[in-house]
Amino acid sequence: MIVKIRSFYELARLDKPIGIYLLLWPSLLGLLLGGIEAGSVNFKNYLIVIIGSILVRSCGCVINDISDYKFDKLVKRTATRPLATGALNIKEAWVFFFILGLMSLCLLLFTNSLTIKIALFFALLIMFYPMTKRFIKAPQFILGITFGSGTLISYSLESNAFSPSILVLYFGVIAWVISFDTFYALEDIDDDKKIGIYSTPILWGRNTIFIARILQYLFYISLAIIGFINKFSIFFILVIITLLLLDYVQMKYVKNKSFLEVFKFNNWIGIVAILGFLIEIFII
Repeated sequence: MIVKIRSFYELARLDKPIGIYLLLWPSLLGLLLGGIEAGSVNFKNYLIVIIGSILVRSCGCVINDISDYKFDKLVKRTATRPLATGALNIKEAWVFFFILGLMSLCLLLFTNSLTIKIALFFALLIMFYPMTKRFIKAPQFILGITFGSGTLISYSLESNAFSPSILVLYFGVIAWVISFDTFYALEDIDDDKKIGIYSTPILWGRNTIFIARILQYLFYISLAIIGFINKFSIFFILVIITLLLLDYVQMKYVKNKSFLEVFKFNNWIGIVAILGFLIEIFII
């Protein structure tokens, strides 16, 4: 029984929370931006965003593994996943997915009608994304649109008026997600080529790192634009500078071809961006 529970835990990737963090930070940015424009953030909405990030990321991992378990057996990094090893079967995984989905729907009952509509629309993309690696040359773009939706969903908890700022943030987050998932995909590029699935590193070839960095800079630029639009303090310039310094550190991992570490390092980029928004709301 304990072994089975552990397998479900691993299927949801709860043993590797980095994915939760990288979904949570964009979502919190959207919530905080809504709070900046509304004047405050309801504490209840923080809980909804945190719990929602855990549930949605878990749903995404389960449906991804259901879709890819035959491929996962052939990739060194994913060969030990529960469905690939047979620790869980497909029926058990589907039941687990529907339980997580039901919990997510129950969480939506504590939100407003606009949030529910946006969340349900992007829920379809969450289920659709795993299949895109088979027929879309750049599936990371679909992931960016899906992952970045957390900004729109969380923003709608605080505001029903979609300002230019949230659109800038959404497109900036899409660029950021494509960037760090491209580095993640570089870890599996050889296996992906053998299997015959697509990714941005395969599409972009030698230009992959250059394009990924440009996309990361677009995220920083989006934050700077938001700061300008919302008349953030001079302090926010220090936030942007810190992000650029983190990018410099990140490039050391890139040069060493430690692409999984590059992916994980983006956690710090999200944390710094969140701290910048928090300070603008609660201190300055």
